[in-house]
Amino acid sequence: MRFDAAVLRGYDAEFGVEEVLLHSGPAADEVLVEIAGCGMCRTDLAVRRSAGRSPLPAVLGHEGAGVVVATGGPDTGLGDGDHVVLSFDSCGRCRNCLDAAPAYCDTFTQLNLFGGRAEHAARFTDAAGGALAPRWFGQSAFARYAVVPARNAVRVDPALPLELLGPLGCGFLTGAGAVLNSFGAGPGDTLVVLGAGAVGLAAVMAATAAGVLSVAVDRHPERLALAERFGATPLPAAAPDLPGRVRRLTDGGAGYALDTTASARLINDALRALRPTGHLGLVARLGTALPLEPGALDRGRRISHICEGDAVPGLLIPRLTGLWRAGLFPFDELIRTYPLAAVNEAERDCEAGRVVKPVLIPEGKSR
Repeated sequence: MRFDAAVLRGYDAEFGVEEVLLHSGPAADEVLVEIAGCGMCRTDLAVRRSAGRSPLPAVLGHEGAGVVVATGGPDTGLGDGDHVVLSFDSCGRCRNCLDAAPAYCDTFTQLNLFGGRAEHAARFTDAAGGALAPRWFGQSAFARYAVVPARNAVRVDPALPLELLGPLGCGFLTGAGAVLNSFGAGPGDTLVVLGAGAVGLAAVMAATAAGVLSVAVDRHPERLALAERFGATPLPAAAPDLPGRVRRLTDGGAGYALDTTASARLINDALRALRPTGHLGLVARLGTALPLEPGALDRGRRISHICEGDAVPGLLIPRLTGLWRAGLFPFDELIRTYPLAAVNEAERDCEAGRVVKPVLIPEGKSR
C-alpha cells in the first residue's frame, strides 16, 4: 500500500508529509485501520528531546482512531468496518499485563518509545525504499493508514464522532485514569491538578464527573478559565502561598494531587498542600533530579509515577465515551482539528499553548 504520512526525519527538522509504503498486510494478531483522526500529544513532540534514543526517520502519532479495513485473521476479535480507538502497545504476556496493568508492561519502553516490534521493521519504508522506524506506540498514526496490534484497538459505537476520539487512547485517558483508577477518587474527595493542559483538564472533568472537589493550578488565565468551566476552582501558579491557599480551598488539604508540569517547585507545593496520607501522582517525565523539601513526605504523604492513567484501555475508553454522552466528560471542547498537511502548524500551536489538543485529519478536513 502507498499512502501519505507525516514523517519526522531529524530531531530539529519539521515534519514532511510524504508518500510511504506498507510492504505487507496485517499479521494474524493485527488489524489495518484507516485513520479518521489522530491527536498530537506532547510525548510525540518529546522525540525531539530524546537524545537520539527514539529512532528516526519515523512516523509518529499515537492517539489514532479510525475504521478497520482488514484483519490478520479471525482471532483479532475485530472485523471490517469496526470503529476503533487506538491506544498504547503492550506484550500481553508479562506479569503486569496478565495482572491487568498493561501500562507497566515489561517491554513498554521498547514497544512504544524506542524501537517498536523489531520483527516488523522492514515492512514500512519511504517511497524510495528507505527504512522508517518501527511503528511508534504500536500505531504511527500521523498517516492515512496504520497497522496495529489488535489488543491496542478498542471498538467504539459508530455513532460517536470518530475523528475526535483518538486522544481518549492516551492524553485524556491518562488524566481521567489518574483520578478514576490511580486515586479511585469519589464523592467527598479533594484533588489539586497542577497544569491545565490536555491531561490536567481531563483530570478536572473526570473529577467533576466523580463528585470530587478540584482545584486547578496554571499560569495561563485562559486555561484556568477552561478548568473553571469544567468544575474546578482556578488558582494562578504564581499565587503567593500556593499550598496554604489549596489547603483553605480543600478544608485542610487535598487528598490527592496530580502534577502534569514536572516543575520541582510545583511538585513541592503540591506535597505541602496534601492532607496527611495524601497521594501525589506524577505523569510528566522529570528531566532532572527532583529535590524534595524537608518534611514533604511526612505524615504518610506519598508520591508515585502514573503511567497511562493505570488504565486497561478496553475498560476505560468505553467508560469515558459513556460519560461524554451523558454530558459529563466534554473532551471535544478541548480539540481543534487540522489537516494532516498542517502538522507543523499544529505543533507550533501546541507548543505555544494556542490549542489544548490538536487532532490531525488525514483527509484534510478541519473544524
